[in-house]
Amino acid sequence: MNFHSHLNAFCARWGKYNCRKNGSYHSLQIKMSFSYRDETKELNDETRKSAGGLFIRLSDGITHYEISNPDNENTVVLVHGFSVPYFIFDPTFEFLSQSGFRVLRYDLFGRGFSDRPRTRYNIDLFDKQLTDLLDVLRISRPVNLIGLSMGGVIASTFTARRPEQVQSLTLIDPVGVKPVGISPMLTVTKIPFVAEAVLGLMGSERLVRDGAKDIFDPALVKQFEAQYAIQMQYKGYIRAILSTIRNGMLDSFVNTYRRVGEMNKPVLLFWGCNDRTVPFEYSDILRAAIPNMEFHAIEDCGHIPHYEKPDEINPTLLGFLRK
Repeated sequence: MNFHSHLNAFCARWGKYNCRKNGSYHSLQIKMSFSYRDETKELNDETRKSAGGLFIRLSDGITHYEISNPDNENTVVLVHGFSVPYFIFDPTFEFLSQSGFRVLRYDLFGRGFSDRPRTRYNIDLFDKQLTDLLDVLRISRPVNLIGLSMGGVIASTFTARRPEQVQSLTLIDPVGVKPVGISPMLTVTKIPFVAEAVLGLMGSERLVRDGAKDIFDPALVKQFEAQYAIQMQYKGYIRAILSTIRNGMLDSFVNTYRRVGEMNKPVLLFWGCNDRTVPFEYSDILRAAIPNMEFHAIEDCGHIPHYEKPDEINPTLLGFLRK
């Protein structure tokens, strides 16, 4: 049996597939259910009772969100990153709410208490989620977007596609300047089934430890890990994480940043000097792509400076938003 025959037999055994494209084996898309050790709960009305916040049904599923000062039309939207849900904006949400802004934060699909739809977790999905959320909440005036890490790509894509809906853009250690180097454990995500099998055996502990590397201050690690691990109880989290990597969300989006740079919109950039996830030197590339941005390097800080050093970040952020 030749290679193609073996591949066809493999696909037939494991499920629906689309192996051939333009005469070659271009992609393998198989719908399978993998069992992950820590994913023991279903996301439903009952399990969401403990979540706090609000829930709203959008075209691709239910989104978990929180909004403050709903009658204020000066709106800030917080878009979190790759794997950590909206609790990562706790200090920012509280501060900006107390400062009088209408502040909206939400869990991206696949994270926190939002649905984990069976779909491609790509930029179009996340851009559509933000667009739908603003539409359903009837937020029509231009908003101030704040994007952390992968949220920087989402916020910048939204800005590039709908500039009339954006008042300002703030980026915090954003991905997308260059492809992000993923950990050795996650390098297997490009191989169908291998990552699923490995993560199914290992459980979520390694993902939690990898996430905690974003923090420079060890005093914050245990608090971060406890909040981070909650979402991993709910089925579909790891599937969403793997799909996000496989669909290019950690690749380069430098052309998107360049389009934002051509718009002459107010842009603010924070970057932790000790970032081990997205190296600080990438900030030079981003500043070249968006030459008129306001830039602040944060000393003794990792990938999430707004979370580690809110007393340093918040006054600068407030001054920028009030210009």
